[in-house]
Amino acid sequence: MTELDVRLSAATAQDTGSFRLLELPPELCQIIESASEKTASLFIKGHPTEDAVLCTLERTYAVRSVVLSNTVLVVTPSRSDPDGTVHIRDQLHEILELVPMVPKLHKLSILLRGMEYDEGDEDRQVGQHAVQPCQNTAMSRLVTKYRPSDAEFFRGLKERRILVLEGQLRPIAPAHLSTILELLLNYLISLSLSHQAAAVEELVSVLADEHEIPRAVSNQVISWFGDVHEGLWKMDADAVIRELGVGILRHHRHNPISENEFLKKWKNVVGDTFESSVKLSLLSEATLTYFPSSALPIDPAARFVELFLTRQRWKHEEIEHFLLDIAVNSKERDKLLLKHARALTNSEGVWYTARVSYNN
Repeated sequence: MTELDVRLSAATAQDTGSFRLLELPPELCQIIESASEKTASLFIKGHPTEDAVLCTLERTYAVRSVVLSNTVLVVTPSRSDPDGTVHIRDQLHEILELVPMVPKLHKLSILLRGMEYDEGDEDRQVGQHAVQPCQNTAMSRLVTKYRPSDAEFFRGLKERRILVLEGQLRPIAPAHLSTILELLLNYLISLSLSHQAAAVEELVSVLADEHEIPRAVSNQVISWFGDVHEGLWKMDADAVIRELGVGILRHHRHNPISENEFLKKWKNVVGDTFESSVKLSLLSEATLTYFPSSALPIDPAARFVELFLTRQRWKHEEIEHFLLDIAVNSKERDKLLLKHARALTNSEGVWYTARVSYNN
């Protein structure tokens, strides 16, 4: 065994507190180890008053400090005797671990209130292409403040139906979004286009020419509801039809609608071609009420209170939908359910009830 002399470095005083030990999860190790030909992109983000996060291009990780039971010494070889002496540069008493987290994008809707893009805004000079967040100062501040990775940021914009127009974030008005989707379904039929491979340019052009809908708007809406490859749109029919169904429910937020009446309106909106794709499985039960997860508190405890005040028990597949934006994966969702709810199993499946009694 090689023996080394360990000595305090002359730089110890100035180096103390300069080093941090970061434990990488397997997926980050893989990114770094596979980055032989290209640079691995890792970013530390955060506001001075909040905890820092580490971002890859795809994911966001919370940075947490874990106290070590043993001290770790940071040492470097001696310049005069590199084979026999090492100098102590610092002493570490903690390790930084990385934990996947859901990016804090829930306040976007509040910040952008009053900035909705609606019918009648078409007379604005809207550019042809959306900008990347790094190209716009205001958007860059949002990315820094809410600390997501680029992929998570754009995924958050898509999920919240937020347009990027001339570098500005504009949530699209739900009614206007429904109108655009209805027009897209109509033109797929009238232009004899397959919803599995529809020419985007043809759809965008007809919406611009016939309805003065800017190309930047229709291009983004199309990208939200399917995949675009080499100019062809493979529409996610379920996503389009679901959004149109939710659009109908929005008008009945305070006055529930019967199942039969809702189905009649829904099928009429989507048209004969897509009528067979109308499903109630995602919208639930005989009396339907608009109840968006975006309107619920972001704090898990408060969210469960709201859920169980709304309904005393939930099926697993129903309540899971309301946890997607506060839990990073199924494991974290299961932890929240275990902490805040009780599981009951019967012939209909797994149901969840509150751990404590809530009064309406």
